[in-house]
Amino acid sequence: MARQPKVIVDRPTTKRVGALAALWPFIRPYRMLLGAALIALVLTASVSLVLPIAVRRVVDGFGDGSKLLDQYFGAALFIVVALAVGTGSRYYLITRLGERVVADIRKAVFNRVMGMSPAFFERVLTGEIISRITTDTTLIQSVIGSSVSIALRNFLILIGGMVMLLLTSAKLSGLVLLLVPVVIVPIIVMGRRLRILSRENQDWIAVSSGAASESLLSAQTVQAFTNEDRTRAEFGRVTDLSYVSALRRVQTRAIMTMIVIFLIFSGVLGILWIGARDVYHQTMTIGELVQFVIYAVLVAGAVGALSEIWGEIQRAAGATERLAELLAAEDTITDPTQPVALPRPVKGRIDFERVTFHYPSRPDTSALDDISLAIEPGETIALVGPSGAGKTTVVQLIQRFWDPETGTVRLDGIDLRDLTRDDFRQAIALVPQDPVIFAATARENIRFGRPAASDAEVEAAARAAHAHDFLMELPEGYDSYVGERGVMLSGGQKQRIAIARAILRDAPILLLDEATSALDAESERLVQAAVDDLARTRTTIIVAHRLATVKKADRIVVFDHGRIVAQGRHDELVAQDGLYARLARLQFTAGAN
Repeated sequence: MARQPKVIVDRPTTKRVGALAALWPFIRPYRMLLGAALIALVLTASVSLVLPIAVRRVVDGFGDGSKLLDQYFGAALFIVVALAVGTGSRYYLITRLGERVVADIRKAVFNRVMGMSPAFFERVLTGEIISRITTDTTLIQSVIGSSVSIALRNFLILIGGMVMLLLTSAKLSGLVLLLVPVVIVPIIVMGRRLRILSRENQDWIAVSSGAASESLLSAQTVQAFTNEDRTRAEFGRVTDLSYVSALRRVQTRAIMTMIVIFLIFSGVLGILWIGARDVYHQTMTIGELVQFVIYAVLVAGAVGALSEIWGEIQRAAGATERLAELLAAEDTITDPTQPVALPRPVKGRIDFERVTFHYPSRPDTSALDDISLAIEPGETIALVGPSGAGKTTVVQLIQRFWDPETGTVRLDGIDLRDLTRDDFRQAIALVPQDPVIFAATARENIRFGRPAASDAEVEAAARAAHAHDFLMELPEGYDSYVGERGVMLSGGQKQRIAIARAILRDAPILLLDEATSALDAESERLVQAAVDDLARTRTTIIVAHRLATVKKADRIVVFDHGRIVAQGRHDELVAQDGLYARLARLQFTAGAN
């Protein structure tokens, strides 16, 4: 169960903040908001650069009379008000932009992943995707809504401050310029290392989230096999590795911060010492020195802030890169560029023409091996055979969760690859072996089959699936909350809700994958009657291990090792004394001894 960080697509990772360019398509729709934020940012930076001049005027004009002094202080107060208003406006605009962009990114990633085929989820844990949508987007929100704004403001102050330093004292400014490369070099060198560590840290966070999600969703199984300690230990191991990775990142950033601050302020201290000597020798005024000091502090603060923010931007670049991987991940199943429209009403004829298929995770084992099968409209077909024989794969291919490697699957004579998945799946109702129950009310779970259905139609479907009685016994009837994954319901109750959902969908093709496997004998008899009624008017494909549920099928298709080994009605297949007959004897005579 040892885990390692996963890379969603195999490609070299960038070492540049250029990865943030992938955010532009999400920012572009809000150019006006961005422009307003930039204007506020430039204004606040400009006001910050004007403030030291006002201070110099106050210092040098201290002896020019109280009236002029009042004017200087009045002007300084106006500058302070402008700075406060501008800063507040900048914060509001840029934070609003960050929240909006991140919300759009989350929706885009979720929308992309939601349409991916099962092959994608064989490679990536659901918990890791959730980590991308939450942790990584939070990093980006922090950068767009705060860090980039602060970085741009400090960059403007840095450039403007350097210009004002030069105008104030060319001699001292020349000394300041000598400091710049000394400070910039460790920022660039250590920044690259920081970005690599940030990417590694985010990978481990995603693995930790994946481990937690998987274990919590399987908590009952873990507890049933008394594996709580082992699961806790595994999660603790992954979390500790995430912590160690984070610690390396924090240490690198701390060292970088210490080096930069020491270089900046020791250099500024030396320059101020020289400036103080110039004042003593009357080659510059006290006001000019104060102005120079303020500009030097502004420039030093800007460089220090940029070194801090650079680490955040590096982390955000890694997060953006990871989200871009999800958005750019290629799916093995795609809709055609020029799809054919499935004619309505759908007849429900299904044809498998020499279909061969291997699951990507099991390339050496044929799930289906050169099978051909024609299912007529309105026919009820039962697929039987040992576990792993290929029955469920047939159901998966009919829904085009996978494409055959060779051969063709057709619906009403049209290759499924020529249709959009949304188009032909509307003609299919599914009852899976492990029914999915959402964390909602029973009514909403049934209505999932047809969202526009009325309450009366929902209740009619529940009655047909023999779910009405137990639903009415719940505390709030149909409006009772059934818990995450339906934890408040028994296995049989969940299956009857899934059958009600399929009945409500009223599709011309019905797929039943072990639909009655979790029912007791009485419930199975009742549900089987409902399924029989439903199957009379539509093409029905039943996957079952219990042969008693398929005896009434129009045709039974026997699978073994991915091939069709026999077809016929129950009595015919029993008479052939093949695989089906052996399965029948095992099931129908097991209790006779």
